[in-house]
Amino acid sequence: MAIIVKKFGGTSVADLERIKNVAKLVMKERANGYQVVVVVSAMATVTNSLVDLAKKASSLDDNEKLAEYDSILSTGEQISSALLALILQSYQVKARSWLGWQIPTITDNTHSKANILEINTDKIQEALNLDIIPVIAGFQAVTSNGRITTIGRGGSDTTAVAIAAALKAERCDIYTDVDGIFTADPRIVSTASKLDKISYEEMLELASLGAKVLHTRSVIMAMKHHVLVRVLSSFNEDSGTILTNEDKQMEQRLVTAVTCTSDEARITLSGLPKTIGVTAIFSLLAEHGINIDMIVQNSSNKGRNIDITFTSGKADFHKLVSILEKNKSILKYSDLDADPNVSKVSVIGVGMLSSAGVAQEMFKALADKSIEIIVISTSEIKISVLIAEEYMELAVRTLHSTFKLDS
Repeated sequence: MAIIVKKFGGTSVADLERIKNVAKLVMKERANGYQVVVVVSAMATVTNSLVDLAKKASSLDDNEKLAEYDSILSTGEQISSALLALILQSYQVKARSWLGWQIPTITDNTHSKANILEINTDKIQEALNLDIIPVIAGFQAVTSNGRITTIGRGGSDTTAVAIAAALKAERCDIYTDVDGIFTADPRIVSTASKLDKISYEEMLELASLGAKVLHTRSVIMAMKHHVLVRVLSSFNEDSGTILTNEDKQMEQRLVTAVTCTSDEARITLSGLPKTIGVTAIFSLLAEHGINIDMIVQNSSNKGRNIDITFTSGKADFHKLVSILEKNKSILKYSDLDADPNVSKVSVIGVGMLSSAGVAQEMFKALADKSIEIIVISTSEIKISVLIAEEYMELAVRTLHSTFKLDS
């Protein structure tokens, strides 16, 4: 009998009524002849409350403290998985909850953002053979020496895809509070339409560039292990969006979606001596755990110096500026210009692989709206531009219309 993994996010299990609705969806899938494995997140707002509590108790500035932080956070999924198991049992079916360490899901020792190394599916398969519905706590796991870990943001999605891969499931359904993947954020573009299919590569770009429906780690795992993923809402009967390998229909679309993020800050360093170069800057920032995104470099002073502009997450802005200012005598730049009020807007589509002119059309559309481009970044299937934050929504709507994505 084929297996389907169904993952339910925090809004889907926010209260008992919604958990009862989840139970009905699980029962409906069983009635269709499938064996069902369920993965759940913590109830909505619970994890945030636990994070706040832990941060009030400790600075969480080393891995040992983060190990206790993981123990605290993991309690959220323990509650939701047990509640769902109880409600399923009330429907006269066999169900039991499983915590990460009980399966076990094994990770490395990087607490708060651990990487899954192995999932032992023996107990899950044994439960399925006994017609028991396994309800598994997502987001949490255990190290090889028995310490509880959590998998970081989007961890329940990653757990579900990893379990689906380990069980060779027919499909992994990710239930959220949206109907699927859209051509743009419907809150910004009212004419955005839902995509029936999207390629793993396009979804990976969307996830990394601001779309919050799926986390990048879950998409990478699905792509690596060829897991068929469906994103859909637990609140209606819509069929959602399928993540799969690209096909000819996808390639015919010049642009598949437009996405944006305001979680960007820009730094420009001018007059850097070529003898020091950019390696010193990025090595310094890496030592402090600061990730860099978009980068552009130019020569100045007749080639003797360089100017460099790069972006980082807005949360690191003040820390980043402070590090650069404290190390000015080492880096020997002449000027630092910083702006936390910028946004990144991107167009994405596998159709770009075989079509020219997307960049020119994109830049012209923005210029026609007097939107200045600060930095440009490209890959085979995406073009991203950094612009002033105040123009983000206008840029998204403009590009959505330019590439004829309006429904």
